[in-house]
Amino acid sequence: MCQHKTPCPSAGASDREAARTVARDDVLGWSRLCNGVFLFDDTGELLPDGEIISPHRPATVAGAAA
Repeated sequence: MCQHKTPCPSAGASDREAARTVARDDVLGWSRLCNGVFLFDDTGELLPDGEIISPHRPATVAGAAA
């Protein structure tokens, strides 16, 4: 899908979130990346093949301000 001179990571790559954003909706909280991945604000993902990746926020550090 990616047409950039330095291709973005594929949807199956472990670094797929590094692909360029081609569309976004801040109200609904999603971004579509050039590799076809939909990335949601809660860090969940929807891959082009329909696979759902559960949100994977980093764990909170004890004592950190909320």
